[in-house]
Amino acid sequence: MPYISSFWLYFDVLWPYVLAVLSALVLITFMLLSAIFFVWLERKVSARIQDRLGPTRVGGKYGWLQTLADGLKLLVKEDIIPTNADPMLFRIGPYIALAGAFLAFIALPFGNGVVARNLNIAIFFMLAVMSTEIFGIILGGYASGSKWALFGGMREAAQIVSYEVPRAISVIVPVIVAGSMNLTEIGKQQTGPFWNWIVFHDPFTFCAFWVFFTCATASCKRAPFDLAEAESELVAGFHTEYSGFRWLIFFMAEYGSMFAVSGIASILFLGGWHLGLLPPGWDMERLFGTVFGNFINVVVFILKGWFLVFVMMWVRWTLPRLRIDQVMITCLRYLLPMSCFLLVGVSVWQLVAAELTWLSLVNYLLAFGSLFLFGFMVFKAAATTAVSPTQLMPGAWPIAGSAGPHVTHKA
Repeated sequence: MPYISSFWLYFDVLWPYVLAVLSALVLITFMLLSAIFFVWLERKVSARIQDRLGPTRVGGKYGWLQTLADGLKLLVKEDIIPTNADPMLFRIGPYIALAGAFLAFIALPFGNGVVARNLNIAIFFMLAVMSTEIFGIILGGYASGSKWALFGGMREAAQIVSYEVPRAISVIVPVIVAGSMNLTEIGKQQTGPFWNWIVFHDPFTFCAFWVFFTCATASCKRAPFDLAEAESELVAGFHTEYSGFRWLIFFMAEYGSMFAVSGIASILFLGGWHLGLLPPGWDMERLFGTVFGNFINVVVFILKGWFLVFVMMWVRWTLPRLRIDQVMITCLRYLLPMSCFLLVGVSVWQLVAAELTWLSLVNYLLAFGSLFLFGFMVFKAAATTAVSPTQLMPGAWPIAGSAGPHVTHKA
């Protein structure tokens, strides 16, 4: 009996630490597997939008083998540290960037109570820890001993720090509506049909979603704001001198941040883990039970996050890159004043809506208007006939059943 009592005593002491390690392993595994999926998805999206034939032709079934081959290549590729680099800072830069992206997942709820750490200030904790990614970027550029890497790191630092301001202000808009900074509580408030989502609460929250998503795209170094890569300079910005596994870590951090900000957008604006098709007051847990209902919640939340990541990729392969002055002007001259206006507007709306109850009808107009536009977009995408490059230029690529292009060789 003394041995059993001692065992339970040690178990009670160690269990919180064991649970923390298990939670961290689950989150880092999900983050890295999602990054692999996003690499495959990015290649397929770029192929469909820009008629890139490679990703639609190679890589086995649906192109998965190409993604795995790229990952294996980076894992076994030689790790080179330039002569002029600072070895210690050069090594730790990518890991600091990855840590900033990973820490955000600790406070991100995937379902009702499905969160590693339920914080009362979860939203600002996530924004704060994701901001630390900039330290890894600056260290990577500075420690490389290359002026091109340093230029890329400074450009990216200016961009990320600037866009954090309107991003944080736009986050306050749904926080004012919900009356809480706890992401789990904000998610619970959006139970029921989709017109209960905060994005449709009023015109200010609707516009705040687009401001936040634009700023989030810029903070994740995504086109048209991906100035750190600087392809016009034939270099890759702050990670010019990196190769192999450490180069891979930088991109794992980028894709992890993309899902993290998409998760924030889903919780704050798009109903969180709620599907939006159930009657008022109903949720998946009440319909299917706690365990299976929460499993459905997690699946719905992940699919919403993946969809927003897909939209980021859609934007990247559609819009051209901006110059650094255009990027900064977009933030400081347009997005920052817009976010401040939305903050004041939603505050006034909350006061006026308490007196004018008919203003609650606005959320129905926004919800069904958005549903109509989304349905029309899907219809147009499905009804539009796709034309491949082989049909536009039949002489450029061999066509099944033909001998291919005819080329005459002169002696």
